[in-house]
Amino acid sequence: MSPQAVAEALEAAAPLPRVRIAIESEADVLLAGKHGRRLASSLDFSPTDITVISTAIMEVARNVLRYARRGDLLLHLIEQPGRLGIAIMARDKGPGIADVSEALRDGKGLGLASVRRLMDEFRVRSEPGRGTTVTMRKWTRRRQVERAGFRTEWQALR
Repeated sequence: MSPQAVAEALEAAAPLPRVRIAIESEADVLLAGKHGRRLASSLDFSPTDITVISTAIMEVARNVLRYARRGDLLLHLIEQPGRLGIAIMARDKGPGIADVSEALRDGKGLGLASVRRLMDEFRVRSEPGRGTTVTMRKWTRRRQVERAGFRTEWQALR
């Protein structure tokens, strides 16, 4: 196998960057937002999208803190043909949401309904007494990223 083929095989097998943040205090909520900003910036999201991603992350992290008192947040870069993105999963073992559809209605503050509108993909799974998992994704186009010279920098992260 040529050195180029070996390098490509190693690159393909390397995991994408992942971050796990335990959510136990308001400082952890802010840290989660900061990590989300950093990962989104590495993908060359627009400044608006970076703010949207950070806002969504902090809202779901605050919900973990407010309703379950602790949980965790997982952030990682994702890739599909023609696009790159960021995936966020917030999970807790709190009281759960009795009526998810009611929780997704617009209400006061930012809330889950607004977070759902901010992200490209959004899902809530909850069982009363067992906890809640919120999964969301935001995508950027790879060709935009390649034009910005990101591929070389991103490959270094892998």
